Amino acid sequence: MASKRINKMKDVIYIKDLRVKTIIGIFDWEREVKQEVSIDMEFPFDCKKAAQTDSIEDTIDYKTISKAVIKFVQESSYQLQESLAEGIASLVKDEFKVESIKLRVSKPGALRGAKDVGLIIHR
Repeated sequence: MASKRINKMKDVIYIKDLRVKTIIGIFDWEREVKQEVSIDMEFPFDCKKAAQTDSIEDTIDYKTISKAVIKFVQESSYQLQESLAEGIASLVKDEFKVESIKLRVSKPGALRGAKDVGLIIHR
């Protein structure tokens, strides 16, 4: 008897290019001037129930998550984008009980000749 594999495809809820000013960087001047970071977040999530009920309680409330991330980032003062990304990922996973997150953090204009520089993590 062949076993049946159920391939449960998940939808994705995302937030793209959330811009927040914060203290970030390793140089002395970066510790004194707020710089803009850009944040993208993706949350795999089965949206079927929310679509059926049309209720915010059955989905990921991206407005509430955005507000929490903005507050967290504004109040932070990390040296590395890696540390900031881990902090954001932990906040979102712990506080909002999302199953997983794909997170991109970048500093637009941080590197001469490049549009931006950053990292992408999956947690």
